Amino acid sequence: MADDASSKVPYLQAHGNLKKALEKIINATVPPKFTQDFLATTLDLPGGGARPVIPFLKRAGFLGSDGTPTEVYKQFRNPSLRGGAAAQGLRNAYADLYTANEYVHDANDKDLKGLIVQVTGLNADSKLIPSMVASFKTLREYADFNGGNGAPSQSSTEGEGPNAEIPLHLGNGAESGHGNEIQLGYTIHLNLPATSDIAVFNAIFKSLKENLL
Repeated sequence: MADDASSKVPYLQAHGNLKKALEKIINATVPPKFTQDFLATTLDLPGGGARPVIPFLKRAGFLGSDGTPTEVYKQFRNPSLRGGAAAQGLRNAYADLYTANEYVHDANDKDLKGLIVQVTGLNADSKLIPSMVASFKTLREYADFNGGNGAPSQSSTEGEGPNAEIPLHLGNGAESGHGNEIQLGYTIHLNLPATSDIAVFNAIFKSLKENLL
């Protein structure tokens, strides 16, 4: 049952090693392959307790199946992109939790434990659950789901948040009796959806352009 549970919710029993590995990855040179030797010598994490770090990083999309560091791994080392990379890693590693609740990263400890019990089928008093919660929270510490640190913006309007204010000038104006042109201006407030899919925003603004501009 433990193997089946870990396939849905990856974890390290010695979850402190995950925190140490992530911190050291930030400053260490990117290796051609992330091996147990690299983990033990360069990152100074020898011993059996650190071995699960590599499978975890593969689940998170930091490493390819052959141990090659991915773009997510490289972005995680960049302070400007770290939050977005960690958020993507969290979604990769905990896809089953995100299927159950797409906002699992906002869950408190009680709700997170409940989701883990739901997804894994473990008993609520299983000794594995604290390690699963701690491993999830370790990666979540770095994650930014608010569009900062390199994550895609939730709005395609530069400098705008989800509630975008867009001034629209309709038509060419009508002439007054004095030969002056009257300009009509409208301001439309949009509540944009909370998504990083740029296609959604393209469709919204295309529809505005075709129907209002």
